[in-house]
Amino acid sequence: MAIPFLGVLLRKVAHVLPVLFLVTLGTTALVDLMPGSPAATILGPTATPEQIAAVNAEYGFDDPLPVRYVEWLKGAVTGDLGNSLLTQREVLGDIAQRIPVTFQIAIMALLMALVVTIPLAVYGAANAGKRLDRALTAFSSGFMSLPSFVVAVVLVYLLAVEAGAFPVTGWVPITESLGDNLYHAFLPAVSLAVIEVGFFYRLLRGDLIATLQEDFVLTARAKGLSGRYVLFRHALRPSLFSLLTMAGLSFGRLLGGSVIVEAFFALPGLGQLAVNSVPFKDIPTIQGIVVFVAVVYVLVNTVVDLTYTLIDPRIQVR
Repeated sequence: MAIPFLGVLLRKVAHVLPVLFLVTLGTTALVDLMPGSPAATILGPTATPEQIAAVNAEYGFDDPLPVRYVEWLKGAVTGDLGNSLLTQREVLGDIAQRIPVTFQIAIMALLMALVVTIPLAVYGAANAGKRLDRALTAFSSGFMSLPSFVVAVVLVYLLAVEAGAFPVTGWVPITESLGDNLYHAFLPAVSLAVIEVGFFYRLLRGDLIATLQEDFVLTARAKGLSGRYVLFRHALRPSLFSLLTMAGLSFGRLLGGSVIVEAFFALPGLGQLAVNSVPFKDIPTIQGIVVFVAVVYVLVNTVVDLTYTLIDPRIQVR
């Protein structure tokens, strides 16, 4: 069993490596694609050409793209992503410091979306075409079209400004107080979860309706099994594959979507770090964040592929 699984894992890694190569190469080329000079932006308008040239030489900005990529790759494989142009701190240290905030918001948003979606989709599929199902489908379509920043503005106005139930900004680490941490994380997580609810609901409801028409489900009903038992025991599990795939894709999307939400709620996560780095053309930091999100994205989706057999052992991942 271990040898086949190892072979599957190696094939997945072989598929991931080209993706990571293209992502890291593209982020290395940011110096050539972004207007202006990072050195000139950091040093300010009073910098002399000699000072700008010295900074470009120090960070290798004036080297050809292949040379810069090889040098960056040498450091990356040893865990050295360089130093921030803005703060002079290690990029990997800054990312590691902010990972918990971004991961917590993304995981909370994903769990919220799944907890809300699964029972609603089960009900909608079991009562397809009825009034409440049509209403849920309409709401899900509306949620899918809402940008996260619009949801954030509405939630802040209703729950923070008008009701005073939640704070507008601020963050408390989970190590200091779990209750205060969840209190500050709730609105940002909901702002991201609302959109995912729309996608998840439409996907799972459609798969459930299709599964309920399969022969094995009809046979179970013909044996006199209750509708609830058939729905949860026979139909739900094989209908979860698309949702599982979408959840893996959504986690990467939530990491990227946190940029706007974290900036809006002033959260000390990767999103705010990226927003602060872009105006100053802090290439090492931007590169580190993009590469980190890309690595997490492909790793999560690889894990999702490998866990299909946990839902249905009859499926062989290839």
